[in-house]
Amino acid sequence: MASTNVPAARKMERAEGPASVLAIGTAVPANVVYQKDYPDFYFGITNSNHKTELKEKFQRMCDKSCVSKRHLYLTEEILKANPSLCAYWEPSLDLRQDIVVVEVPKLGKQAATTAIKEWGQPKSKITHLIFCTTSGVDMPGADWALAKLLGLRSSVKRLVLYMQGCYGGGTVLRIAKDLAENNKDARVLVVCSEITAITFRGPSDTHLDSLVGQALFGDGASALIVGSDPIPSVERPWFELHWTGSDILPNSDGAIDGHLKEVGLTFHLMKDVPAIISKNIGAILKDALAKVFPATAADEHDAARAPTYNDLFWITHPGGPAILDQVEDKLGLRKDKLASTRHVLDQFGNMSSATVLFIMDEMRKRSTEQRLGTTGEGHEWGLLLGFGPGLTCETLVLRSVPLQS
Repeated sequence: MASTNVPAARKMERAEGPASVLAIGTAVPANVVYQKDYPDFYFGITNSNHKTELKEKFQRMCDKSCVSKRHLYLTEEILKANPSLCAYWEPSLDLRQDIVVVEVPKLGKQAATTAIKEWGQPKSKITHLIFCTTSGVDMPGADWALAKLLGLRSSVKRLVLYMQGCYGGGTVLRIAKDLAENNKDARVLVVCSEITAITFRGPSDTHLDSLVGQALFGDGASALIVGSDPIPSVERPWFELHWTGSDILPNSDGAIDGHLKEVGLTFHLMKDVPAIISKNIGAILKDALAKVFPATAADEHDAARAPTYNDLFWITHPGGPAILDQVEDKLGLRKDKLASTRHVLDQFGNMSSATVLFIMDEMRKRSTEQRLGTTGEGHEWGLLLGFGPGLTCETLVLRSVPLQS
């Protein structure tokens, strides 16, 4: 009987280099809402104009949100035709599900089509599909629906992640890295698609954290192609994924949670979320950088051993402006460090899991236009941070591949 060299065979099954982002695509609904007009629209469409003090409070929330505009699937026509969506606490899950089960994969298809076109390879070379959404749950899942819409091979290896929330953009990259590096020639299509039809509801005098969401969240989908060992002159790597981590922050139980009920997806947000994140972010980043730059553990400020925080590029989930402000202050970041993040928040709002991939796309666009040398705004190394329910922090250490002349 012929013997098999198992270790050698397993080594041959794995890629040689780190997983890389090979293409990025984004998509948003056509409907645009402007923040300056939104309080009047929101309180009007929900028949709540009589709640004058609450409307004034919501106006202040919108003014402080650092959001100029958002894209929403729900239009005035849809909301007028479906008044149960406009109530705060009226059974409407069936209606919401009917919308998102169809529209979430369709929006994901738009983003995925853009990424696949940039990648330039046949769809038949996609070996894995990861789909992430907090907008609805169904069987077969949104991954199956997207595979059908795109015409992917029936043997594509699928994974769907439901109800991850805002840290999901980091989670999908962590999983994609493992798949790409442990399966030679794997090409992973990653898609995050979010539509707020599952959470939209009228105002409540007693649940102000719901109003925070109505002031911040927008709809959008983002897609990546991830793979190791890019084919020279065929595939263009943008960012390499060198290390990933996931942490539940201490003393954060109940800080952010969501519950799928007959009225749709409800969520709770504690006021001290920014403080919890800023209190713990230093220790998390020290540990992350020590994994890639071992000398960091001895002295995190030694520029000869590892980049300082201001020598890194930053892709940070914008849960809201307070989180960005406190992280910026805690780490001593220059104001330009979160420019791409703040731009995406301004133009699109918080799109939950899809947001960090929008920021990654914005960063490489700015870097290319300004000829900064790398897609990391001129820096070789950077960090991607996702914050969400748990309170969970997803952390990735990225290397920006130099721009081609």
